[in-house]
Amino acid sequence: MSGEAILVYAMQLGKNSCLYFEGLECDAFCKEKILHRVLRNVNSQLLVVRPDLNIAAFEDVTDQEMQSGTGMHFSIHCYKTTTPSAGMPVAFSVQVEDKSYYMCCEEECGKMMVRFKEGEIPKEFPGESNVIFFKKTFTSCSSRAFKFEYSLVQGMFLAFEEEGGLRKLILKKLPREDEVDETMKISF
Repeated sequence: MSGEAILVYAMQLGKNSCLYFEGLECDAFCKEKILHRVLRNVNSQLLVVRPDLNIAAFEDVTDQEMQSGTGMHFSIHCYKTTTPSAGMPVAFSVQVEDKSYYMCCEEECGKMMVRFKEGEIPKEFPGESNVIFFKKTFTSCSSRAFKFEYSLVQGMFLAFEEEGGLRKLILKKLPREDEVDETMKISF
């Protein structure tokens, strides 16, 4: 760290009392908006979170089950970024009964796992975070379908995997960037 002083000039006071400076680039994520959506896989199944079982899986859901909506109506927290080419930074949260849970990734036994932890998503992140994913268009011809790349591991995406009759939400490494993997396709 240098002991040299850096002069900065405040340019304007923006929305939410954000102070903007000339000539500086912020690398923190700052919340921009929240979308409320259900998440569907390529088979039109809805992502359902069951914290009591510690799983999130894509399931066939009836209209009646969808009305109750417990564990399937997601808040997608969208953040501003200084690197838009990486995709829009997002974080996911969901309400299950009277509790809020947020999606994060953790390493267990050498494998990256998707987890839902009780609590709220922070409004800002000072740098890297295990809750941020980059939303990217799935393919150039499908503007309503997306893939979500884990921000801490390039080429690692949300996907589903068949396990014991369930299509569990997982993180999956994409061998090549131009490869299309339907298990990673998520639509709103």
